[in-house]
Amino acid sequence: MAEPTVSVSGPAHLRRSPLHHLHDRMRSASTPAAHLAELPFLTMVSLRVAPATAAADRIGKVLGAGLPTRCGDTASTGARTALWLGPDEWLVTSGADDPAALTAELHRALADEPGAVVDVSAHRTTLELSGRFARDVLEKGCAQDLHPRSFTAGTAVTTQLGPVPLVLWRTEHADPAAPVYRLLPRSSFADHLARWLLDAMGEYEDLARTGE
Repeated sequence: MAEPTVSVSGPAHLRRSPLHHLHDRMRSASTPAAHLAELPFLTMVSLRVAPATAAADRIGKVLGAGLPTRCGDTASTGARTALWLGPDEWLVTSGADDPAALTAELHRALADEPGAVVDVSAHRTTLELSGRFARDVLEKGCAQDLHPRSFTAGTAVTTQLGPVPLVLWRTEHADPAAPVYRLLPRSSFADHLARWLLDAMGEYEDLARTGE
């Protein structure tokens, strides 16, 4: 999957993602069996608002889909997705919106009603793990039930992989035999998580090379 392009203000040539130093290693370790890449600088906005209110309805219209109401649910329109984190908490992600612009748009929709809209784009980074052994890699260190009948495409939950807390999101993908997962750790945990995943992918790298 191509990395999204996001408008960035300031000296963009000086920006370095939390995993910039591991990009070459992730590229060389990736195979069709298990592919790992960072999707840096995605827009992320933390949203708090009471559900089933006029403000929640206005925000849903801005996003193009109503806010998800159950644990694990997501709602996507175009490049924007709202991930359910709690009864009155969501994480809005986008691969196309400028962080400041999307934050301002959602803040206007909230208006004067109780709640909060905060740009948290620098708080996390995004890793994308895909391939026919992607679930096997995750199951080495995640207690979440990741079987497709339970963890369906479009599901996102707050969980833990190894020692790292994160948001784990199975995105929509045309091939159910090669699922795609997005992992959203805090930036300070990203290096540890990426190295954990690279180690967990090792045996599948060998399988891919032998054709098994």
